[in-house]
Amino acid sequence: MSSTRRERTGHVIVCGLHGVGLRTVEQLHLAGVPVVVVDDDPDPRLTRTVSGWGIPLVRGSSRATDTLLDAGLPGATAVVCVEPDDLHALETALLVRQLRPDVRLAVELSNAAVGRAVADVTGAGSVIDVAALAAPSVVEACLERRTHPIDLGGEEFLAAEVTATADGTLRELYGDLAPIAVVPAEAGEEDAELVVCPGRDHAVRAGDRITALGTRSDFADRGLKTSDTSRTTGQRPHRPNPLMLARTMIRETDPALRFTISALITLMALSVCMLLIGYRKPDGSRMSLLDALYFTVETVGTIGYGDFSFAAQDDWLRAYAVGFMITGAMLAAISFALLTNLLISKRIAEALGRGEVGKRSGHVIVVGLGAVGIRTVEGLLAEGRDVVVVDRDENNRYLAQARALKVPVVIADATLPQTLQTVNLPSASAVAVLTSDDLVNIETGLVVRDQLGERWSEVPVVLRLFDRQLATTVERSFGFGHVRSTAALAAPWFVGAALGLDVLGTFYVEHQPFLIAALSVATGGGLDGLAMQDLSARTRVIAISRAAGKLEHPPRSGTRFGAGDRAYLVGPYEELLQVLRRDALSPSQIPQ
Repeated sequence: MSSTRRERTGHVIVCGLHGVGLRTVEQLHLAGVPVVVVDDDPDPRLTRTVSGWGIPLVRGSSRATDTLLDAGLPGATAVVCVEPDDLHALETALLVRQLRPDVRLAVELSNAAVGRAVADVTGAGSVIDVAALAAPSVVEACLERRTHPIDLGGEEFLAAEVTATADGTLRELYGDLAPIAVVPAEAGEEDAELVVCPGRDHAVRAGDRITALGTRSDFADRGLKTSDTSRTTGQRPHRPNPLMLARTMIRETDPALRFTISALITLMALSVCMLLIGYRKPDGSRMSLLDALYFTVETVGTIGYGDFSFAAQDDWLRAYAVGFMITGAMLAAISFALLTNLLISKRIAEALGRGEVGKRSGHVIVVGLGAVGIRTVEGLLAEGRDVVVVDRDENNRYLAQARALKVPVVIADATLPQTLQTVNLPSASAVAVLTSDDLVNIETGLVVRDQLGERWSEVPVVLRLFDRQLATTVERSFGFGHVRSTAALAAPWFVGAALGLDVLGTFYVEHQPFLIAALSVATGGGLDGLAMQDLSARTRVIAISRAAGKLEHPPRSGTRFGAGDRAYLVGPYEELLQVLRRDALSPSQIPQ
């Protein structure tokens, strides 16, 4: 490896090219930030992509000191560790912190306990859990939520969608509320597009949907309601019906067990009849029905208390007793063996799960119980929603956690129509398809679409896809309205952590992801003294926390940034990265 690369300065090192790694590299590159990639086994396709961008790739383990030195760690401004394995990410993060205690560090860890321990060593905000970032967006899509609470400088703000009731400009209709996006009423037409961060003089028509940001009092002053608009079923969590569970268990029981128990019951009934007809007590009286049943069970159970005996009975009854005892004992033994097998089998758990979901309605079906899936389940339960999980892996590591939450889990293939019928898809309120395989997610989504039929337009179906470009293509080609790219949701957090942008949250308006972030204005940087009206038209400044400690809201177009100010911004994250990049430059370096 050449010494030139070791002497590189001012760059960001990205360890790991798979998944979020490629998206993070892409966004850093688009923001004009020098990048060096480290990967010990890069995918050839990804390698060609990175090479096309002119980004150097160091082939080697990020857990080795020499590899990090070859990537120019001494002169790097930040290190982003997005290794696919938590153990590798842990080793890399600790090594980087040991070699460069002062460098910015962002590391992906899905294990919460390990993440907390690592954060104590690597610094607050350095550990990022992709599942925790992606799950809230999935929950909001399932609930069709259009109100997003945001904490800015200790004050609560809301990004909420409202519908214009009259024609006019945004300033006339909504005053100081910061407009984030406008969805025209004719959004289904080809010439109608989402308007991102429009000016307050932008004209809207009645029926247009406007996403605006402000405090609750700001909305109240305009007579606008900010209550959540997501649909609710009003149903309580489902309570299993004992009779339904019993029927399900009988239906799912092994046919051999059903046959054996039936034969044993038939034999016992016959024996009761034989005893009532032929048995004589020492005093010459006949048995009562209860005595006959008691003696039959006693004989089958091979107990024998000495209270009844065949010894003094007629020869034909004693001959029958021999056959009865042998046959009864065999049938009882077989029944006990099969019943024990049923009770210890995993099928009983599956049978109970299917029984509970058979008659549910208004529930949310979550397909795929991975890291994102379990976080989504927890989020939906926190919202008081009824949840059913479908996963094909009976050894899933999150299975016990889901059942501890009392969520029924059906072990089956969700791409099969009969599985969707088992979880009562026709009565579901939403479906979230969250497996780790993009093709499986697409296939499952298409099957769900076919099975929903006329309800397709009413039921939100959320698809998790890794690649943002694929997500866009699937949306346009197959008509899915809620496709979420985990890479697109998570990459801004890693890029922000690497560049000093404090990401506060993400949300979607239609198909466009928006980022809410805070930026500290650098002394002598490109934003120092700049008027807000000179920023990108697709970026909105929500508030400014002045160096003196005062939160200025709403800032005016002529308001100027000052060194030490903390600016809160919202917009597509590509735009926010450009703002961050601009702040890193001196005024003389900014293109005019």
